[in-house]
Amino acid sequence: MATISSLGIGSGLDLGGLLDQLESAEREKLTPVLRQQQSYETKISAFGYLESALDKVKDAAEALSEAEDFAGVKTNLSGEALTITAGEETPVGNYEIEVTQRAKSYSIATQGIADKTEQLGGGTIGFTLGSGDTFSVTLDDADSSLEDLRDAINEADAGVVASIVNDGSGTPYRLVFSSADTGTEAAISAIDFGTGGFGDVLSLDSATEISAQNAELTVNGIAIQSQNNQVEDAIQGVTLNLEETGTATLEVTRDTAGIEKKLNTFVDTYNNLQELMSDLTGYDSASGSGGVLQGNATVRGVESRLRGLIGGSLDSDVFSSLADLGMTLELDGTLTLDEEKVEDLVANNLSDLSKLFAGVGDDSEDGFADRIESALSAMTEEDGLLENATSGLEASIESLDRRYESIESQIASTVARYRTQFSQLDSLIAQMNSTSSYLTQQFDALAAQLKQ
Repeated sequence: MATISSLGIGSGLDLGGLLDQLESAEREKLTPVLRQQQSYETKISAFGYLESALDKVKDAAEALSEAEDFAGVKTNLSGEALTITAGEETPVGNYEIEVTQRAKSYSIATQGIADKTEQLGGGTIGFTLGSGDTFSVTLDDADSSLEDLRDAINEADAGVVASIVNDGSGTPYRLVFSSADTGTEAAISAIDFGTGGFGDVLSLDSATEISAQNAELTVNGIAIQSQNNQVEDAIQGVTLNLEETGTATLEVTRDTAGIEKKLNTFVDTYNNLQELMSDLTGYDSASGSGGVLQGNATVRGVESRLRGLIGGSLDSDVFSSLADLGMTLELDGTLTLDEEKVEDLVANNLSDLSKLFAGVGDDSEDGFADRIESALSAMTEEDGLLENATSGLEASIESLDRRYESIESQIASTVARYRTQFSQLDSLIAQMNSTSSYLTQQFDALAAQLKQ
């Protein structure tokens, strides 16, 4: 039987359209699979949002889990004699600072020579520093110019910096020796050019000598010396950067606002988490639809664990519950913060507050914030509660992918069978139409002969 390249040509029927309709009907079998996949993917995304919210609560708890988190300070510095850098261990107090002398480095130049590239005969130059350290550089005659000597000293990196200065005279090139650091210990106490070579050409110009000096200051009347202008631990936890001579006043106070902000951040992130879980698991009676994770056992476990921690009793001799801190647990699971009560506790009971959140001693699970952080880590870390939930969903999606491919293969086979059957039908009808036309012609011819 002859084959038809385009369905319907032989029969005149819309077999191509019919085949398309049949294929569309077959592909409806994929709709439940796609819908189920989309449902699982939506749940995975929801767990991603949940993990992000849990991480934010964990970070907020971590910011309250160390005693140092309650020791923050803020500083107020008046005067231009210095700038400061203060750490959290800086004690609260007022400090009167007077800078009477800044530290300087030692410097001296040689007498000038006419050509900085001329070979000077080589030799050894020795240096002695104020600390008692010594070093020397040796150059041979072929590489003994002023430039060579400068480079050799700098490459030694032993506490002396060399440079060449042009003073504009007839013998303009001078080699300047400077101590790499400020203070008397870093000063150059002796320079020996040796005999012959360098010793015959180079000599020091005492008029260019700049003596090293230490920084001198007083803090609340106590005299302090420093080898450099960055003075550490003259005040515990504070680095003083001396800018000029003069006076300055430093006021260090407890950063209560910073502590209050950390407590506020914890409450805000916790409430955001509760609102998210409510959206994911709630039911909207108006629309008749539930949240993506409504009834999910994993989310119920998270909610139960958090309510136990937040609503339970506290391991403290001072505070029995979070309500004593001005944090009231509402029926919907969120916390309401009494800011006035928190401000009063931070101002007047900071030590007990620190012990509650950060704990005492070296026990990493001692404080309330540590327990929150540990519980949330168990939920969000690798192989944790959320990863196990999403892994199950991902496995289900992979299974649906395989099912989808199998159904598509079945649909392709069914459509191919329909196409073969329709092609055969088309050919058969075309053949029948051809036979019918032939017979009609024959009958017409026979009828014409009979009439004659």
